[in-house]
Amino acid sequence: MGESGSKVVVVAAATVNIAIAVAKFVAAGVTGSPSMLSEAIHSVVDAGNELLLLLGMRLARRPPDEGHPFGHGKEIYFWSLVVGMVIFGVGGGLSIYEGVLHLARPTRPDHLAWNFIVLGIAAALESVSWTIAMREFWRRKKRAGVTAWQAIRHTKDPTVFIVLLEDTADLAGLAIAAAALLLARFTGWDYWDGIGAVGIGVMLAIVSVVMVRESRGLLLGESAKREIVDAVQQIAAADPAVLEARPPLTMQLSPEQVLVNLEIVVHPGMAVEALRDAVERIEKAVQSRFAEVERIFIEAARPLKKSG
Repeated sequence: MGESGSKVVVVAAATVNIAIAVAKFVAAGVTGSPSMLSEAIHSVVDAGNELLLLLGMRLARRPPDEGHPFGHGKEIYFWSLVVGMVIFGVGGGLSIYEGVLHLARPTRPDHLAWNFIVLGIAAALESVSWTIAMREFWRRKKRAGVTAWQAIRHTKDPTVFIVLLEDTADLAGLAIAAAALLLARFTGWDYWDGIGAVGIGVMLAIVSVVMVRESRGLLLGESAKREIVDAVQQIAAADPAVLEARPPLTMQLSPEQVLVNLEIVVHPGMAVEALRDAVERIEKAVQSRFAEVERIFIEAARPLKKSG
């Protein structure tokens, strides 16, 4: 499914968040609830983030050129990093700011029915987006045979887990907003609404730190999956012309592109034609097993002569 699966997840999330943001702003304007306003801001930020991810996916597909001989695949990692920073600064920062303002001058929200109708609609829509993202994430996790946290830590395509984290934070934020409104209503303590807004902001800040950390590693040149690194070395070492295959140096250029630099030691006295054939065999074997290894550079060396 690859990139098409990621695109479906991102488009679904963007569509849902745009619709939810409109409903939340209407409810916030009618009721004057800072928690609801924080949730509206949250949905706007999420929708903008999904549009940025779509932009990154589009730009990453551009072919190599003179200035970028290995292509533009890292665009998706750059825009994923931007998304994490936006969530931290705009989503988390504004939500905390709104909450602090309300704590300084607490007011009791009106028209609670509006809030809960919108929260219910938002929860239903968010659940649809969350389910789509979770199914794609779980499919990839199952294929890789790792735990959920390992899937997040070692993924080379951050788009799906970013949407999944956003949607999870959305559902948690809706629960926080609903709890804050109920506590304010039944305890008569108006500070609960402001506390809810601050809580939503803190949660967004934590989510953004996870996103930024993972996107940063990929943008800086993270290695390919351990499965690929080990298999490349094993394939090279198994070739009859190779005496030793050194651990390859790899870099993830995009979710679907890997760069491999491999050093091999060949038999002494090997003819140039035989060496060329060996290199071609190794390249074909690696690329037939891992389609994402689009570029592989092999350096051949003779064994060192023992002195004395």
